[in-house]
Amino acid sequence: MAKIHPTAMVDPAADLDDSVEIGAYSIVGPHVQIGAGTRVGPHVVIEGHTTIGRDNTFFQFSSIGAAPQDKKYAGEPTRLEIGDRNTVREFCTFNRGTAQDAGVTRLGNDNWMMAYVHLAHDCVVGNNAIFANNAQLAGHVQVGDWAILGGHSGVHQFCKIGAHAMLGMFTSLTQDVPPFVILNGNPAAVHGINIEGLKRRGFSREAIHAIRNAYRIVYKSGLTLDEAKSALAAEEQATPDVAPHLALMREFLESVTRGIVR
Repeated sequence: MAKIHPTAMVDPAADLDDSVEIGAYSIVGPHVQIGAGTRVGPHVVIEGHTTIGRDNTFFQFSSIGAAPQDKKYAGEPTRLEIGDRNTVREFCTFNRGTAQDAGVTRLGNDNWMMAYVHLAHDCVVGNNAIFANNAQLAGHVQVGDWAILGGHSGVHQFCKIGAHAMLGMFTSLTQDVPPFVILNGNPAAVHGINIEGLKRRGFSREAIHAIRNAYRIVYKSGLTLDEAKSALAAEEQATPDVAPHLALMREFLESVTRGIVR
């Protein structure tokens, strides 16, 4: 049997693995599924059609799976899906999706979400991301693997943040951020690539050199975005050993809908 504190309120219809722990005064709704090894601290509310994987930790006072903050929402059975091994600190708010999008908000695996993080409806966050205190996503935002959002950073709806990108504290983001890029400020301004982060993740010197060259093509060459994409494609053909990193940049540029911060 799951370890449930006597003061917690867990709906009998909720699907909890036998190894789940639910802390004092927490509430778990009838459509919630929680996987093995997940620990829910005190005063946490988990509701809606919410699926949570294995070995997650939820600290006190978070609201997980509440209805989206969207005036168009009319009670549709939309979802929140959380993967494995995530750490969710105090006062986080993760909302379900809306019928106007795919109907699901997703958080992947191995993410570190600090206090007061907000994931609005229909956001998709990959794996190994770090959101510092008070990082806030508006609706429909996409965040790639290994991205870092600094404290009090805010992201406009429908923006995309590429893998390995880093937003400094107090960043106000209204356009897309390509992979590997560092930016900061209000309005956001680009300050190079996340070299230190890439080194920590084991990127080779050759890979980092190729990523720096891709950055120069996009940001320093004076090329239009279409011309930069063509130049990156040519670099992929010329340097097959590092082509996946160049392809990651090029494919992101092909997917942008709000323009990129330049």
